[in-house]
Amino acid sequence: MAKRVLVTGASGYVGGRLVPRLLDAGYDVRVAVRNPQRLRDYPWADRVEIVKADLTVAGEVTAAVEGVDVLYYLVHAMGAGGDFEKSESLAATTVATAAKNAGVSRIVYLGGLHPDGPLSPHLRSRAEVGRILLDSGVPTAALQAGTVIGSGSASFEMIRHLTEVLPYMPAPKWVRNFIQPIAVRDVLHYLVAAAELPPEVNRTFDIGGPDVLRYGQMMNGYALEAGLKQRPIASLPVFTPWLASQWVNLVTPIPRALAVPIIASLQYDCVVRENDIDDFVPLPEGGLTGYRRSVSLALGKERAGEVETSWQDSSVYGAPSDPLPSDPQWSGHTVFTDLREKHTQASPAELWRVVEGIGGENGWYSFPLAWAARGWADKVVGGVGLRRGRRNATRLGIGEALDWWRVEELDRGRFLRLRAEMRVPGPAWLELTVTPDHEAADPDAPGAVYRQRAVFFPRGLGGRLYWMAILPFHGVIFAGMARRITLTAEKNTAARAAAPTDGQSAPSNRS
Repeated sequence: MAKRVLVTGASGYVGGRLVPRLLDAGYDVRVAVRNPQRLRDYPWADRVEIVKADLTVAGEVTAAVEGVDVLYYLVHAMGAGGDFEKSESLAATTVATAAKNAGVSRIVYLGGLHPDGPLSPHLRSRAEVGRILLDSGVPTAALQAGTVIGSGSASFEMIRHLTEVLPYMPAPKWVRNFIQPIAVRDVLHYLVAAAELPPEVNRTFDIGGPDVLRYGQMMNGYALEAGLKQRPIASLPVFTPWLASQWVNLVTPIPRALAVPIIASLQYDCVVRENDIDDFVPLPEGGLTGYRRSVSLALGKERAGEVETSWQDSSVYGAPSDPLPSDPQWSGHTVFTDLREKHTQASPAELWRVVEGIGGENGWYSFPLAWAARGWADKVVGGVGLRRGRRNATRLGIGEALDWWRVEELDRGRFLRLRAEMRVPGPAWLELTVTPDHEAADPDAPGAVYRQRAVFFPRGLGGRLYWMAILPFHGVIFAGMARRITLTAEKNTAARAAAPTDGQSAPSNRS
């Protein structure tokens, strides 16, 4: 029988790519997530067993590890605040205990390269998680990887935006530190192979690509692969890690909460100190992928719209995560709503194309300057801002990031609910619904009804004042949004009807 593998962190950047490779390698895969609904639209979801488990809850973890041979621990807290070290330690201890009691034969952990001595809180926490798993009594392979380069990785996106936006880069002194990046494909190669390590192996392994570079060289290596001029870089000692994280937050789509741990890891030289993994795992076919080749592959994937997973898939620390309660549960609570409804001659299918294509490059169909200003304001206070975009220009999935929203519910062709991840004093949602217009005058061309509902649960006085302050703008922004969405759908419906049926491309739904 095939080995049963449990993957934690399957909705994350690496985990979401590891699962299909384990399936292709013949393993029986189980994944543990706090919200199974988030995996509904993953292409491999119907090939795995999905279990609900919070890694800090012993009972849920015990059920998840039952009958498991190999456990992959790929969970990291990427927030910049809160007592994340305590939470990570608790989760690792809970999983280690459950794995030992269940007779799991192998744990595989992905951590990060780090030097000896004092470390940043995030690097220190990752090292501590590795120690807990190694001391669990279950044979553990703790892979310590360099900066991961691949389409959609946070490190790659940070390099890309810093290089493309800035023709001249005043930078912190850490741009002169040495780093050994590794292609995500090589990380996955080692992770899959680690499941078959001999039972006596219980140790850390350093893994990195073939190139050791300064961070500034990585940025200019990206520039060359992207067809840009190399950027002059000035190393300035006045750039503290805190200031650098604010700079990255403003210049790139990476929110401050995620920039902090990335920058903290760049304060040190992080290079491979041993290559012992070579004694157990052969190199990938063709050898390890060089840095510039990694960049070229990542750019190609992004241009082709073939990004498997993205840093955007990770949960944002501090953002609301509870789903919108049902309307009857609102009783006794203060709730503000903005409701819009429009009848349109556009077909329901065409109207839905516009709805599902919203955000990113297509925009929000109402006052782009106002949306951009709100996005910048959110970035200034450490939020995700409006520049996360979307992974695919036409198709959304449950749990996917969409600018400053997260797709919470999706009934394709009919209903889309977005949960706000911007910094606001209370949880907020935006619902877009498409239904056929059964009351239309022409029953042969019924058209559609577009319904739009914004819902806000204010938190304290600040939440109420916030809603009142923006209320005058809602009449313009939300009304304009409903009007432009339906108008765009009508134009696209007319264009499709007039287009010759010779296989020509469909019209765009951009506004």
